[in-house]
Amino acid sequence: MELVCPAGNLQSLKMAVDSGADAVYVGLSNNTNARYFAGLNFDEHTLADGVRYAHERGRRVFMAINTYPQQSRWPLWMQAIDTAAGLHMDAVILADIGLLDYAAQQHPELPRHLSVQGSATHLESLNFYHQHFGIRRAVLPRVLSLRQVERLTAKSPVEIETFGFGSLCIMAEGRCYLSSYITGDSPNNCGACSPAHAVRWQETPRGLESRLNNVLIDRYRPDENAAYPTLCKGRFEVEGHTFHALEEPTSLNALDLLPQLAKAGVKAIKIEGRQRSPAYVAKVTRVWRAAIDRWQRQGDAFVAEPSWHAALASVSEGSQTTLGALHRSWQ
Repeated sequence: MELVCPAGNLQSLKMAVDSGADAVYVGLSNNTNARYFAGLNFDEHTLADGVRYAHERGRRVFMAINTYPQQSRWPLWMQAIDTAAGLHMDAVILADIGLLDYAAQQHPELPRHLSVQGSATHLESLNFYHQHFGIRRAVLPRVLSLRQVERLTAKSPVEIETFGFGSLCIMAEGRCYLSSYITGDSPNNCGACSPAHAVRWQETPRGLESRLNNVLIDRYRPDENAAYPTLCKGRFEVEGHTFHALEEPTSLNALDLLPQLAKAGVKAIKIEGRQRSPAYVAKVTRVWRAAIDRWQRQGDAFVAEPSWHAALASVSEGSQTTLGALHRSWQ
């Protein structure tokens, strides 16, 4: 089972590799990837350094080109695929059908993975992308129960990758337009739910306030950790009560389900967090490396160490974790 870890910059890439990642996924510093935040991601020069560092140590590098291009800027996305091929990436992670077709036609030797942004949740989708664009792997959206993952993986024509740890979105990957109503930018096109130009922080007599385009998203007490403002995880007043009306900040942690995911045939565990620090990448990678190694030795007898859960909880969003949809009983 491959451990796929995030890298928002060269230091994070090196930390992931040195901490035990089998593969690292990255993005360019532009709108072509779904983690386009100021100060993050790679230019072609630093990416070449990162690929060289990983390959010298026997690790793989995937490039996420997983936003949806608009017609007026189509060449930018084509150029990203060309760059990935030129740097000998081990795979590109794509969602848009046009980009999948371009990559298959122009760079057939470049392995193609279907991004979680492609939102493929059933066998017909996987068959379609495999037959028409030759994808080798698909990253499943975080909306499926464990039973659904098992059934899908059993018949999938391609390798399946699932998320094991990291921040949860509102669970409409590739289809969420919520923040565009406030920021004017669709996360599916620009690469960020809360683009930097729309974010404002202000200390007020009532506490630290975060805003998107001057819309109040949250207010923090001095003893609270402030989170990056996203509309879906803001606190709102509803019928006199102030709470996380849409989604509470939390992180997925599927560590205890590692034997079940492995038995289902999942080929790779993905860690979310290209926007997080190198220290986060190192800590989470070390925990999951130790867990996968123990599972390989013990199989169904695998039990996660309490210290592993404590380490993951310390870097989770909202200081809490969940199994998300994986524990649901729906079919």
